Order: sequence, then structure tokens, then C-alpha cells
Amino acid sequence: MSLLSKYWKPFASLAFGLAVFLFWWLAYPMMTAYQEQYQLFMLDSQYIGQLLSVPDGLAHCIGEYLVQLYINHALGALVLAVVFVLMQWLVWLLMKAVRGAEAATHYALSFLPSLLLCLMMADESVLLTFPIAMLAGLAAMWLYELIVDGKSLLYLIIYVIVGLPLLYWMAGPVVLMTAAYIAIRQLMAGHNRGRDLAVGLLAVVLAIGCILMSSWWVPYPLERLFQGLDYYRFVEVYFYFFAVLMVVCVLLPVLARWLPVPLGSRQKQWAGMGEAVVLAGLFMLLRPMFYDARKYEVMEYDYMVRCNNWSAIIAKAEKKTPDLPMSVCANNLALGMKGLLGERAFDFYQNGMQGLLPGFERNFSTIMLTGEVYWQLGLVNTSQRYAFEAMEAIPNYAKSCRAVKRLAESNLVNGQYKVARKYLLMLEKTLSYSKWARRTMLLLGDEKAINAHPVYGRLRQLRLDDDFLFSEQELDKVMGQLVMKNIKNGLALQYLLLSPLLERDVNKFMNYMTFVDGLKIGYCPRSCQEAIVFAFAQRNQQPPAGYINQLVLSNFADFARTASAGANAAGLERFRNTTWYYLTVGR
Repeated sequence: MSLLSKYWKPFASLAFGLAVFLFWWLAYPMMTAYQEQYQLFMLDSQYIGQLLSVPDGLAHCIGEYLVQLYINHALGALVLAVVFVLMQWLVWLLMKAVRGAEAATHYALSFLPSLLLCLMMADESVLLTFPIAMLAGLAAMWLYELIVDGKSLLYLIIYVIVGLPLLYWMAGPVVLMTAAYIAIRQLMAGHNRGRDLAVGLLAVVLAIGCILMSSWWVPYPLERLFQGLDYYRFVEVYFYFFAVLMVVCVLLPVLARWLPVPLGSRQKQWAGMGEAVVLAGLFMLLRPMFYDARKYEVMEYDYMVRCNNWSAIIAKAEKKTPDLPMSVCANNLALGMKGLLGERAFDFYQNGMQGLLPGFERNFSTIMLTGEVYWQLGLVNTSQRYAFEAMEAIPNYAKSCRAVKRLAESNLVNGQYKVARKYLLMLEKTLSYSKWARRTMLLLGDEKAINAHPVYGRLRQLRLDDDFLFSEQELDKVMGQLVMKNIKNGLALQYLLLSPLLERDVNKFMNYMTFVDGLKIGYCPRSCQEAIVFAFAQRNQQPPAGYINQLVLSNFADFARTASAGANAAGLERFRNTTWYYLTVGR
């Protein structure tokens, strides 16, 4: 017998783990980055004690500790692979405990709960607390099988009375899954109908009673205690797939007892392979329904903005032009940081000012990206406000390591060293940001070092001296003030000239262009030249000789002839990447 044929089940589980690892590492690394940035796990006794003081606290604590490892995508994918394989293996142990060796024919079915969990975690609001709690519940079910196998009624009763309350406090309402499994298995035992029924009823009543009793001393509604305090990011929403997965984990091992087993070894192999193919096919069929490509596109753009990976953003946009406000915003920022916004803005889809500087909305995931734009522009106070608002808008009231880091940085730039120290001390207690916090702590009060810093020193030169609030309808004027403060603020200059074009206000653009010409910095990229030609054409005039590139003049003449000949939008399609097309046809 070959090694593979002897140990094919562990090899299958390892192959599944490898597939899960590659899935999260290569296909959806932005999900791990998203999860990591919206929590702040501190290695602090007070913080950990606060987590452990409520039902599901231990699962929540373990989940948050592991999620902080997601800052490394490969390590985050490895964590998820281990979790998924552990779930599959525990389900298999339960199937084996119920059916015995014959369950090996249906080994592929043990992957079903893990595959369902993979689909569920497409929802970015599913926290790792839930998979950890499920592992605890499944382990408790397996422990029950070990105790029952010993045929000791006393041990079983002790386990139910002591184990279920402990499981509830550690993992939350998954205790209902474990209690339901115990009750069904007791009824299936058939040793002593009355005794078995009593033990099963005790397990169910005790599980429900634990939840009811906990409502007397924890400050949460009873409904939330049944739903799980930290399974889902939105505390007022119940994710019904949680219940579906629990039911599957209870019924799958139980039903394994009645699944047919072919007689021949060849038939058993074909049956197992058939089940594996069906499960894999169903997963691939359902995956696009759960994993919204557009949602993950925005996540990926947000992550690249966070990493200041401007070249990667532009390269992604060149493959598929972004068309959502946040992804357009990220691409415009990347072009601006590379000094290419004036040249290439209309090479990509534009949707007005919402794609340049999206309006404020109390949404923790979108305003974080918008805050990055303000940060790069030099509007440090606005970026600070957005970071604070984003953190306060997180539905489960968690802190955000990304927001706390930005709050520390913005206060450092503003010279608010006591406030910056407060946030740095929080980050110093984390696993992933402690070194950065200690390094940054050395800058507090050191004006010379801050001014020489490549990021913080630059922002001190760009930021406005006066702290003020402004209307979203006056963003172009704010860009103008930034340029007047420091004419080297190239990003603000690009935003200043592009904003009236995106609003299709050619007259305002010409006023701003006159202002920029007065600065004598020689800035007149392609989009500006095209807009100037368009503005003079509206007045039946020619732009000053030598001011506009000859190729732009030639292309505009071709555009004007085509448009005057009555061509529709399709006829003007070849001019799609020009300012004229945007001003006349739109996107």
C-alpha cells in the first residue's frame, strides 16, 4: 500500500488548506488588509480583561489577536487556512464518531462547512470571532463523543453542567449548536430512552438558560446575546448564515449514520470523488454571487492608497478603468502624486467632483480613503477629522489601528505632542505597530527632526497656517489657498485646475488658469491646453501663438469638424480621452 493511499485523508486536508491559503493570499489579500485596519488589539491586561468580561470574550480575544497578523498577507492567509482545515477535520472526527470507519467514503462531505464558511466570509463584516467560536463548539461536540464512548453517565452529566456554561462564556451562542448536537446524539444512542432524553433536555435547557441568565449582568439586549456579541461587525444586524452553518455542523455528522456506502472499493472511490467534484463545482458556481468584484475592487484601491503604491494603482486602472467614486478618487490621487493628473485625467473615467474629492458621509470605510487625499494635499486637520469620524463610525465600536496611526501623525505634524503621545502609547501596546510607535515617539518635541522628516516635514510646509472649516462646494478655493501657501504643492495645483473641468465650468477654469500663469511656474498640461483651446473656440478666437501644443490644435480641429458634421457620441468615441469629449459628451 502506497503512502498516498494510506494517508489520503490528511493529504486531502493539506491540499484543501493550501487551496485556502492561495485563495486568501493571491485572490483576496485586500480582505485581510481590510479586516486588520478596523481593529486595535492591545497587549494590555485592562483591554484583554474587558474582552473576556462578556460572553464569546475568549473567541473574540483570540480572533482579534490573530487578525492583527493580517498585516502580512501571507501570514493572514495562513491563519485562515489553519482555521478552515481545523473546522474540516473536527467535522470529520464527528462523522467518524457517528458512522465509524465507513464514514471514510463520504470524507468529501466534511469539507462542506468549511466551504460554506468561506462563502460567508465574503461578507467583510463577518469577524474572525465567529470561526474561532465555531471551532470551540465543534471541539466541545467531539469531546462529548469521547466522553460518551467511555460509557460514564456521571462524567457526561458533569461535562454538560460544567462544560456548556464555560463554552458559552468562551464562545457565545454556538453553545446552542453543541447542546442541539448532544440532544440529538442522546436520542440516537438508544441505551436508556428516559435517561438519554433527560440528558439531552438538560443540555438544551442549560444552553438556553445560560444565555437568559447572562442578560442579568451584562449590559446587552437579550436578542444580541442570542445572535453573538462579536460575530458580526454591525451590532444591529443578524447574519442568518451563522444559523445555517450551525445547523449544517449539527446535521452533517448525524446524517452520516444513514448515508449509503457502496460495497466495492472501486465504487467507494467513485462515490467519494463524485461528492468532491459536486462540492467544488457548487463552490465555484456560488463564489461570484458572494464575492462582489466591485466591492473588492474598492478595497484593493483603498489598500494601495494606504500603502502609497501609486504606480500599482495606475497600472490597475489601465487594465480596467475604475468607475466607482472611491476607486476613481484613488486613481486620481495616484495620478496626482505622480504629477500625471493634468496629462492623463481624461484617459480614465471621470464622474465629476465625486471622483476627485468625494463628499463626506458617515461611513467608516469610504471616508478613510477620502481622508488620505486630504492628508496628501496638506489639509492635515481635515484628514485628522476624517480619521476620527471614521473610527467613531465603526459599527461595533472598535478602534482602528489605521485611524489611530493617522491621529498620532496629524497631531505630531500640528505640534500637539501630548495628544500624539496618547495615540502612540496605544499603538505601542500592539504587536504590529509597536516598533513604529517607539520610533515615532522619539520625534515628539524634536522640531528639527520633524521638519527634516520626508513626510511630516513636507506636510508642515504644505499645511495652511489657519485652522478653518470649509464647505464641500468651495473645495476649489481651498486648493487655491494651498497653492498660494506653497507653490510647490503640486497635488493641490493639479486638483485646482481639474476641479472646474470636472464640473464643466470652463469660465472658472480660465480664471484659475490665469492665476496659475501669474505664478510663472510654466504648468500647462494636456488637459489644460485642451480646455484652453475649447474656451477660445467658444469665443470664436484663437489661443495665443506658441501657447498650445501643435498636436493639441490639430486634434481639436479634427474634433470640431467631426462634431460639426453631426456626429453622435459613438462618432466621437475616438476622442474619449480628451477634455473636449468630457465637456461636451460626458461619460
